[in-house]
Amino acid sequence: MALAGFLFGFDTAVISGADKPIQALWGLSDLQHGLLIMSMALWGTVLGAIFGNWPTDHLGRRMTLLLIGVLYLVSAIGSAVATDPWVFALFRLIGGIGVGVSSVAAPIYISEIAPPRHRGVLVAMYQFNIVFGILMAFVSNYVIGSMIEGDIAWRWMLGIEAIPALIYTLMITRVPRSPRWLILKRNDVEEASRVLRMIDPDVDVDAEIATMRAAENEERSANARFFSRRYRLPILLALLIAFFNQLSGINFIIYYAPRVLEAAQLGSQAALLSTAGIGLVNLVFTMIGMSLIDRFGRRTLLFIGSAGYLLSLVLISRAFFTDSLGGIEVPLLLALFIAAHAISQGR
Repeated sequence: MALAGFLFGFDTAVISGADKPIQALWGLSDLQHGLLIMSMALWGTVLGAIFGNWPTDHLGRRMTLLLIGVLYLVSAIGSAVATDPWVFALFRLIGGIGVGVSSVAAPIYISEIAPPRHRGVLVAMYQFNIVFGILMAFVSNYVIGSMIEGDIAWRWMLGIEAIPALIYTLMITRVPRSPRWLILKRNDVEEASRVLRMIDPDVDVDAEIATMRAAENEERSANARFFSRRYRLPILLALLIAFFNQLSGINFIIYYAPRVLEAAQLGSQAALLSTAGIGLVNLVFTMIGMSLIDRFGRRTLLFIGSAGYLLSLVLISRAFFTDSLGGIEVPLLLALFIAAHAISQGR
């Protein structure tokens, strides 16, 4: 499951290296480039997140995760060999759907297959591997950009994802099905018992199955009350936090970091290298954020992150507005923005 998070992050960030070469190759306007090339994976992510619960419940967690690997693989190869922007957009949409479904299926599977004492750590590892995948996409783009010249480099940047996607797909064929899904969706007590004993030889199978059934009944009752008046404010706050998380511009930085750094008068290779540095900052501060959550609480970290957002974005805007470019100011401020996100809203 760690590799599922890795592919999530890698697929999200890898487009950054192909941004400007693709626009130049196909002569796209900024609007066409934004809608067809850069944002198509995000639209796929939205679709996958909205409808990902259906295959997760009906086909099973393992089968859904296997299909996600196929989507990543098809997207990587198809994007790398695309001959026009419409074909490219289609394959990026497919990859985005994989990202969206993965955000639903992978955490569910981890929570259901992991022993209770390891559940929190494994879910945290999934989050860690998302940011690790982002870092590796940035590093991969820099290495490929250094080794391969010309219009073909961006194709290798995107196509290289096929390797971890293939490894992930092959590995998923060997993982067990979720015991909770087997009990609640297939009523296959025998297979669920076998999986439970494989996960934890000391488990009380009958008690565990009884707990699953009781939790399902309780969940149905809770769902009926979810949209009642008393929960409106918490639901609204949760939606607004997620909304402003994205509105902060984090995806813009991940997608367009090389372009922004080139606009700050860094060379193309220096921009790719600085982008890898930003990915490293994201990884490091994600780990710091994980260690601080229980100590300071999520609310305090949200305040800290919001202050970091405001400071970094205002100073970045000032640097471009006053044409104070050419040094390390913009890369450092982008790193500050990423750090603020990683320890707060990104968690």
